[in-house]
Amino acid sequence: MSFVKEPEKSVEVVKSVDVCVLGGSCTGVFAAVRAARLGATVAIVEKQNCFGGMATAGLVNIWHSIYNTEYDKQIIGGLSVEVMEKLESRGAVTIDENSPHAYYRFNSEELKIELDTLVVENKIIPFLNTFFCDVLVDESNKIEAVMIENKSGRKAIKAKVYIDATGDGDVAKSAGFLMKDSQHPLPPTTCAKIQGINQIDGLNIGAFINEHGSEVGLRKDTGWHGFVPDSEDVRMYAMTHVFDMCPTDGLSLSNAEIEGRLQVHAYMNMLRKYFPAYPISLISLASSIGLRDSRRCVADYSLTGEDLLNGVHFDDAIANGSYRVDVHNEETGGFEFKYLDGTTHISSSEGSEWSRWRDPIEKDPTFYQIPYRTMVRKDYNNLIVAGRSICVDDVAFGAIRVMINLNQVGEAAGVAAVLACNCCIAVSEVDADLLRKTLAEGGSIVI
Repeated sequence: MSFVKEPEKSVEVVKSVDVCVLGGSCTGVFAAVRAARLGATVAIVEKQNCFGGMATAGLVNIWHSIYNTEYDKQIIGGLSVEVMEKLESRGAVTIDENSPHAYYRFNSEELKIELDTLVVENKIIPFLNTFFCDVLVDESNKIEAVMIENKSGRKAIKAKVYIDATGDGDVAKSAGFLMKDSQHPLPPTTCAKIQGINQIDGLNIGAFINEHGSEVGLRKDTGWHGFVPDSEDVRMYAMTHVFDMCPTDGLSLSNAEIEGRLQVHAYMNMLRKYFPAYPISLISLASSIGLRDSRRCVADYSLTGEDLLNGVHFDDAIANGSYRVDVHNEETGGFEFKYLDGTTHISSSEGSEWSRWRDPIEKDPTFYQIPYRTMVRKDYNNLIVAGRSICVDDVAFGAIRVMINLNQVGEAAGVAAVLACNCCIAVSEVDADLLRKTLAEGGSIVI
């Protein structure tokens, strides 16, 4: 292994703000919006050319239920509901009120515009097409600045509080915040919008791919698909997984991006071969592979599967959820679902099986909670981790990782950042009651 040495140089501070959000997924944008609405100056950095992450660039156009598992109590509000109401007003979202699979199905392109609007209206300073590079940290683990790269070259942003919404915990790792790589990372998927497949009468696309996939080098796998609102003949397909890749290795990730697109190409070719009379057309591919799992931080509290599946409530709860534990098998791509009612459902290319992970009890929990302590460490006073890299175990991760949950985590991060700024305290010292009260005042549902 050989090395080169970079020369030292001074870096221009391009912006000084109260809050800097790294990562422009909905988690990151919602963090920025909540901070800005509380009067903070906010900058947001995103490597893609749009905001929204997997919901836009990744084409994953579903958010799960905002109700408990019995559908009789709303447990999620805030910006998720606000944004979907905006999309609904122009026919860009449909709602399935009693579905465990998806509550909102939306047009990802419309969501891009809505997120842009939020950023502009709230006077957030946007850095698109911009990469986070490094951090400057002092002896007390306080972040002094973050380094970014874009067309203007290498620059620095200084802030009072930083929010890591990168999804992979890139900022936290660079700052020395203790991290752990997932031991069994959930395999990623490249999503695609395809026109015309649903015109083929009686076709089970998953069974078709597994029957003929070996002809084009595809492994047995399990996927899903769904419609796109206001698009008659276009569906979003997430039919395959990229196996045996490392989500935190640059070369492995590059190869996975290529492999994911080639998988879509392979099953498109099969469809054209066996159904030549149908005008099947590839409309768009995700601009980045759908990573489900990578790094997680080691924070002041680790949310466990036992906590989650038993519906434990927390004094510092900042998010509620009812989406099932959803684990994709790292070797076969099959799904294992664990529900709050004690049942388990395993679905794979070989079939479907129901069982129980616990014996029946008198009253099942109907939702779970995420505590603020999973996002902060006492020894890092101006860094909040948001998104899927918060501190949870493998079982809890299977449920909290979906967007409807992480959107709330982002909102909490934005509010906590401002409270820490206003009170001149470390982010871990933010009063939980005040955090929850301020979230509720901004439209979040706090239980």
